[in-house]
Amino acid sequence: MSGKWRVVFHLDMDHFYTAVEERERPEIRGKPVIVGADPKGGRGRGVVSTSNYDARKAGVRSGMPISRAWRLCPEAVYLPPNFPLYIKVSNEIMDIARQYAEKFEQWGIDEAFLDVSSRVRDFVEAEALARSIKQEIKLKENLTCSIGVGPNKLIAKVASDFQKPDGLTVVRDEEAEAFLAPLPVRKLLWVGRKTEAKLKALGVNTIGDLARYDATALTSMFGVMGWQMHLMALGIDNSEVEQREGVKSVSRETTFEEDTADPALVLQALDALCADVQKDVEDQRLLFKTVTLKIRYENFETHTRSHTLPFLTSRLYDLQKTERELLSGCLRKDRKVRLIGVRVSSLVSSEKQKTLL
Repeated sequence: MSGKWRVVFHLDMDHFYTAVEERERPEIRGKPVIVGADPKGGRGRGVVSTSNYDARKAGVRSGMPISRAWRLCPEAVYLPPNFPLYIKVSNEIMDIARQYAEKFEQWGIDEAFLDVSSRVRDFVEAEALARSIKQEIKLKENLTCSIGVGPNKLIAKVASDFQKPDGLTVVRDEEAEAFLAPLPVRKLLWVGRKTEAKLKALGVNTIGDLARYDATALTSMFGVMGWQMHLMALGIDNSEVEQREGVKSVSRETTFEEDTADPALVLQALDALCADVQKDVEDQRLLFKTVTLKIRYENFETHTRSHTLPFLTSRLYDLQKTERELLSGCLRKDRKVRLIGVRVSSLVSSEKQKTLL
C-alpha cells in the first residue's frame, strides 16, 4: 500500500434506471421491473438496460437479450429507457456528491469516485461523511445508493458492491488484503468471464488465491495484465481520482450476455446505443463532431475506430450512419462480438454555437 494518506469513496446508485422509474410510478414498486428494449411477447430484439432486484432474482441481467429476459420473467413490468429523465436525476445526484469531495470523478450516469482525504482525519469521520451523503441523496432524491470507503479506488469500488442495496462498507488500509482475499476473483476490476475461466483452470478461485499465485507466471500467461491483477489482488492501486471539468465525451456500451456472430443483433444494439447517446447529447444541448466505435471480440481483443465529420451535429441520423459505416469494416465471420460501444466527442455547446453564428 502507498504510504500517502488517502480516503476514497465509490458511490454507486442502486439499480438506477429502475429505481427512478419506481420513484416516478409508485404502483410498480414491489414488482420485477426491467428497462430496455420492447420484449414484444418474447419475440423482441435488443437487450436489457437494467433490472431491479426482484427481476434479478429471476436471473435477469443487464446486457441480456430481451427475449431471454421475457422467458425468465414474463410477469415483469417492461419499460423503455427514459434517458432525459435519468440524466436529469443523475446531474442532481452528482451535484450533491460533488460538494463533499476534494476531487470528484464521475463514472457513467450512476457512479462516481470521491477523494475526501483532506475532508476527514480518520475512517470514523469518513464513515460519518459517507452516511451524510447517503442521507442527503435519500432526502432530496428519494433514492438509495451504496458507498464503499477505502484507501484507494480499487478497494472503494469493490466495497460499494459488498452490501447492496443501500450499503455502506468501510475498509481500512490494513484490512484491505484480508477484505479482498475470500471474494470471488471475478469481483476484481477488469476480470471478465473468460479471464475468470482461465484463472479457475489454474486453481485460482478467490482474490486471495490470485494474491498468492506466482506473479511471474501470471505475467507470462496474461502479459502486463497478469502483473496488474496480482497487484490488485494485494489491494494495491495508486491511480488518482481524476478531477474532470466539463463533458469531454458522451458514450454508451453494452456487453452481450452471450458472444454473438449475428450481424442483425449487433446492428440493433448499435442503433439503440446511438439513440441513447443522441438523447444524452440533445438533453445537454451539445453538438458533436467526432464519432467513435468500440468493438470487443470474444477473445477480448478490442478495437476503436473514429471518424471526424466535416460539420457539427446532434442528429441521430448522422450518428447512426457514421457508426454503421465504422462497424461495416469490423464484423468478421470467424470472430464473435462480445461488446459494442458508441462515443461522441469534440463537443460544443449548441447554445454557444448559436451565439457565435
